[in-house]
Amino acid sequence: MLLDALLLQIGYNATLVTLGSAALGLAAGATGTFLFLRKRSLVADAVSHATLPGLALAFMLMVALGGDGRNLAGLMAGSALSAWIGLLSVSWLTRRTRLAEDAAIGAVLSVFFGFGIVLLTVVQTLSAGRQAGLESFLLGSTAGMLFSDAILIAAGGLLVLASALALRRPLLMVAFDPGFAETQGIDIHRMDLAIMTLVMAITVVGLKVVGLILIVALLIIPAATARFWSNRADRVVLLAGLFGGLSGYIGAAISATAPGLPTGPIIVLTGFAVFTASLLLAPGRGVLSAALRHRSHQRQVHLRQGLLALAQDQPVYEALTRRLLRRNGLQRADGVPTSEGHSRAAAALRDETRWQALRSSAHLSELSARDDGLTLILDVLTPDQIAELDRRIATAPGTA
Repeated sequence: MLLDALLLQIGYNATLVTLGSAALGLAAGATGTFLFLRKRSLVADAVSHATLPGLALAFMLMVALGGDGRNLAGLMAGSALSAWIGLLSVSWLTRRTRLAEDAAIGAVLSVFFGFGIVLLTVVQTLSAGRQAGLESFLLGSTAGMLFSDAILIAAGGLLVLASALALRRPLLMVAFDPGFAETQGIDIHRMDLAIMTLVMAITVVGLKVVGLILIVALLIIPAATARFWSNRADRVVLLAGLFGGLSGYIGAAISATAPGLPTGPIIVLTGFAVFTASLLLAPGRGVLSAALRHRSHQRQVHLRQGLLALAQDQPVYEALTRRLLRRNGLQRADGVPTSEGHSRAAAALRDETRWQALRSSAHLSELSARDDGLTLILDVLTPDQIAELDRRIATAPGTA
């Protein structure tokens, strides 16, 4: 059943929802990366909650004009206007008052969302509003999605994605180094408004699929997931879009196989599953790879300390160190070093002696900061510098 859903063989409506969700996830993941890198993820929460009053007012206006209050384009337009007012409110409070940005966001978020809940309550008292189902926009609802709705969501998402990619260079510059960006003639405030506008747009586009509360997760989770896999900003943007698109596609497909499960939360949980897998398995920043690197480093330290002990005819007390020496063919079971053990022990002691001489060198001592207990001095100094150290060691008092 799930395979049929993934292959878009489960029905017309499920196919619409799956493709629309994939386009939304792709756009949300890529767009949210700029917000994530700018360390302004909370803005997405304020934007999403600020859409609710506009949603309710748009419904009431369309009904008053004799139209269909549930027209998705009209509801999106009202939500966009309300969200934009919320964004301007946050910007004005941050720039014109002594409120910090997080306080301004919290104030706007709570006031707009509270006002929206009041309006939804009013809508439910109207004869035209009892069956509106506007509360479904809080968590999303894809039941009965029309072809026009799917096209609107997909087109809106792809338009936001294209805009984000077109602005990626100045947005990334502002995210990483606002001071340098300003010296290059980039208006920081305008770029911040641009990314907020893109977030607002993707929030409005995603109302039907994941709702105004869960859209925040679709903006941030793919970006956080991509960060585990790359240190390059452009690649993080692409990976975030990929992870967002996969989350939307797979989550919608899973929801299609179990009609009782809401699509929006399933998409978010799918994104979280990808995030968890990346947290554990990513080769660069994952928990497992970090644990393996730590274990490898620990073993290298034990092996080096064991070699230094062998070189100075000292007993090796650590059981792990003895096992590593024997496993690497450097020491026999009776504790006697092998020929290779003697050779590597002498090399380790020579390297340690050179590091000690480097620390007391008048003009090379700053390079001793590179000594982490494992780095070979051959990787730090030139052959001429090493030869100079060896001459100093040979002429040092007490040297045989």
